[in-house]
Amino acid sequence: MDLGMIRGFGIFDFFRTTGHSPLFLEDYLNRFTTSAEKTHLPLSYSREQLRTIVKELIDKNNLLNGGLRMLLSGGVSENHFSPAKGKLFIFAESLSMPSEEKYQEGVKLLTLEYVRPIADIKTTNYTLPVWHSVHWNRLGAEDVLYHWNGVVSESSRSNFFIVKNGVIHTPDQHILLGITRKKILEIAGNVIIRPISLAEVWEADEAFISSTTKVLLPVTQLDDRKIGSGKPGSVTMGILEKFRKLEKETVV
Repeated sequence: MDLGMIRGFGIFDFFRTTGHSPLFLEDYLNRFTTSAEKTHLPLSYSREQLRTIVKELIDKNNLLNGGLRMLLSGGVSENHFSPAKGKLFIFAESLSMPSEEKYQEGVKLLTLEYVRPIADIKTTNYTLPVWHSVHWNRLGAEDVLYHWNGVVSESSRSNFFIVKNGVIHTPDQHILLGITRKKILEIAGNVIIRPISLAEVWEADEAFISSTTKVLLPVTQLDDRKIGSGKPGSVTMGILEKFRKLEKETVV
C-alpha cells in the first residue's frame, strides 16, 4: 500500500562514480534532500549518514565507473493518498553510456506538447515518456523535447540547450535543475538562461541535451528537420571536452 506503488508518488536521484568516487555527490545530496522537503516526505537519514552509506555501497560492490540510485517512496498513509514516511532505497548499478557514434553523429529528438508536473522535483513519475518511448523508438529518436504554448522546456530525462551565433542558451521554466546542467553553466561561462521558443530551436546553429547518464549529447535532428548543419557543432563538442576534463579533475 505504499504510495510509491499505488499512486506513483516518490522521489529519486541518480549519480555516477568516477573510478570509485561519487561524482558531484554534494550537489546530488542537496537536490535529493530538497526534493524530500518539497514533496513532504520525511528523510530519516542525515547527509553524513547518506555519504557513509554511499561510500560503503561503492566499496562493497567495487563499483568502478558505475551509478548510485537513491529512491524515497511515498510511504503508507492512513488515507492511502497523503504523503507519509516512506522507505529509502539506495542501489549500486552498472552503467551503460551512449555509444560513441551518438556523440560523433548526434541524436534525433521528437517534439511533444507537454509540461512535466512539478518539474523542479525529481519525482518517480515518468508515466508519459515511458509510454511514449515505444513511439520514438520506432522512429529512431533518442528522446523527446517538451514544449507548451510554443515554448520549449526540457527532454524527458535531460536538460536542453541551443547555440546561436556562438552563444549558448537554455530554458528557464518548467525544468529540472540538472546537476550536469549546473556544471555546464559553470564551465561555459556566458550561457543565457531564458524562455526559448520552438521556432528558435528550428533556427539554431547547434543543440544538445545534458544529463548524468549522457553527459552531453549533440542534437542534430528535431522531428524530420536538421538542426544547423545536421552535424555536432564546435561549441557543443568544446563543452563536452571541457566537461570530460572536469570529471577527471574532480576528486571527492
